[in-house]
Amino acid sequence: MCIRDSHRVVITGVGIVSPLGLDAYSTWKQLINGKSGIDKITSFDSDGFETQIAAEVKDYDPVPFVGLKQSKRMDRFVQMACTVSLQAIESAELNLDTIDRNKFGVNIASGIGGIITLSEQVGTLNSKGARRVSPFLVPMMLPDMASGQVSMLLNLKGPNFSTVSACSSGADSIGVAFNMIRNGEIESSIAGGSEAAICPIGVAGFNSCQALSRQNDNPQQASRPFDSKRDGFVLGEGACVLVLEKLESALKRGAEPIAEILGYGATADAHHITQPAPEGEGGARAMNLSLDRAGLSYKHIDYINAHGTSTKLNDKYETMAMKSVFKDEAYKIPISSTKSMTGHLLGASGSLEAGITALSIKNGVIPPTINLVEPDPECDLDYTPNLARRGEIKYAMSNSFGFGGHNASLVFANFVE
Repeated sequence: MCIRDSHRVVITGVGIVSPLGLDAYSTWKQLINGKSGIDKITSFDSDGFETQIAAEVKDYDPVPFVGLKQSKRMDRFVQMACTVSLQAIESAELNLDTIDRNKFGVNIASGIGGIITLSEQVGTLNSKGARRVSPFLVPMMLPDMASGQVSMLLNLKGPNFSTVSACSSGADSIGVAFNMIRNGEIESSIAGGSEAAICPIGVAGFNSCQALSRQNDNPQQASRPFDSKRDGFVLGEGACVLVLEKLESALKRGAEPIAEILGYGATADAHHITQPAPEGEGGARAMNLSLDRAGLSYKHIDYINAHGTSTKLNDKYETMAMKSVFKDEAYKIPISSTKSMTGHLLGASGSLEAGITALSIKNGVIPPTINLVEPDPECDLDYTPNLARRGEIKYAMSNSFGFGGHNASLVFANFVE
């Protein structure tokens, strides 16, 4: 049963900082050209680590966006959250002086928060003693501080919090903001995610749980979702937020929507702390919920941006979940995993992929899954291998799954007034 309320919700702005580019345009251009943002780690000496590759954001300078003094009081994930929020407001051509700031929310997720700052300050504690630990440690490491700093930067006074659900965080933040606008609680929101966890403890921790690719000699081919030679995900960093608005408000100010959000479904596996439920049962329920709440049949979907991590279990079980939901149509729907190019942005991955899905709808282009050379026989759907594809996209889905058994699915549509 469709439970859509009276308020339609549209995306009017996108801000992106990613391993492929420092804005939405450059990221999109690299994506559709099948470029990889993965290389040897440069932010620290990775000699001796099992994994020595990552998808880093290169040449990023936060100072033009937040100033030198403030930038030193922010962890990298917060810096990037501020940057993409300013980009998204500009993309939306939104004059904040003309809106009700009390009805403008901010929900920017992070799966891990300020792990770089925390690890650096633990080093300071151990080498120099307790009195030398920064007084900014706690506000720099808190996952909610991306939302907090953005609200202060833009003077937005609506609901302000951070959704934390591991690698579903960014998608859940968009889903929560969507529901709040649809239900009339707020009129607009900045929603998305930001993550910066490429540091020694971050890489070592994911290595210890056998999650990361070890294809150090071939960085740009290491992330290979649905390929038989996949051996783990590649850690990435970056941020993406969307400006979401109530349709009436957007049209009143003359905005041109990029896409519309129709549905959001979230479920729990209740199965294992890191492994997905067998056959992707929880993910399938999230997809069915998002379709139901969008008022659509599985036959309506023209494109799926898959979670597609390049891990053995996720790609196998996600494929099974899509077959469960879409039945015979699953073989006809173009699917892609853009993590093959961006790496896995953890808590920001769902928002980046939501942004990519919206841009795919707007531009009529399906990004490829690169490095799909030897398809896994158990992953036998159309993953748009290696080359982007043009085509009309009326309805699309983006899926995100996370450690802890979190599943989130978002349904988008080409905006038609």
